Amino acid sequence: MLNVRILAVVALVASIAMGGMLVHATEPNAAAQELVEYRLEKWKTTHAEGDQGEKLVETLKKLRCEVKVSDHGGHTDVNYRCQKWQQLALKSHKEAHQWEAWLKKYGFETKHAH
Repeated sequence: MLNVRILAVVALVASIAMGGMLVHATEPNAAAQELVEYRLEKWKTTHAEGDQGEKLVETLKKLRCEVKVSDHGGHTDVNYRCQKWQQLALKSHKEAHQWEAWLKKYGFETKHAH
């Protein structure tokens, strides 16, 4: 089960890197079938290295989060928060669950509506 989750996250990050899955919406649109709402009220810090850090920062910014980055000791500290509820409009249930899992992994509070 853990391997399946790891593969799902790897696929999600790869898709993000290519710009394939991320869709922003302030209102649901006709093409979107699934909504995932998210927020993270308090600052959270994650350690990242190299490309992983850059991709994380890029993704968090696309999700409209506040992001602060500091480099030290051979790694990057990524500090982030998203105080107000935001939402992603996604095309499939599977995509919505992948995003919901990713958001929760990084400490976000989520709501998933169909």
